Amino acid sequence: MNIRFVQAEDINDIVKLCELHANFERADFDTTNKSELLSKYLLDNKDVVKCLVVEIDNQIVGYATFMRQFSTWDANFYIYLDCLFLKDNVRGKGLGSQLMHKIKAYAIAENCSVIQWQTPYFNKKAITFYKKLGAQPKTKERFFYSLILFRFIREINSFNICYIIANGFCH
Repeated sequence: MNIRFVQAEDINDIVKLCELHANFERADFDTTNKSELLSKYLLDNKDVVKCLVVEIDNQIVGYATFMRQFSTWDANFYIYLDCLFLKDNVRGKGLGSQLMHKIKAYAIAENCSVIQWQTPYFNKKAITFYKKLGAQPKTKERFFYSLILFRFIREINSFNICYIIANGFCH
């Protein structure tokens, strides 16, 4: 077993694990362009997000993604753990604890004050696991403000402006 930072040859496995993770959390997952996008952020832009993978017998069986963020209230940096996922057949074997230990070591090295994350209310095994680590739950609502429609409108407006200019409708 090896826990290491993601490499280019792992990206397709990460996409598959992301899909399994989304299914587990009862969420939609679109694989369109995911390999390219994940490569861009996990490999080409390593300052944005970090990704650890769990490898057993040359197979990627889990991953964790995390990033350094700033807390205004604490006036300090913290680590936000975006995803931690292990395949069913390797859960309960201490791999999650080892992943969290690596993330904790990274957070300490980066002078971060805390690690934050969330998990769905129905993921009782994860909640139990996190509490065993010593983590404290904090109840909050999570909101999503989709910008896809705004981007679409901006693209349409840009197209219309270009069309108007190209066809001489502006005087």
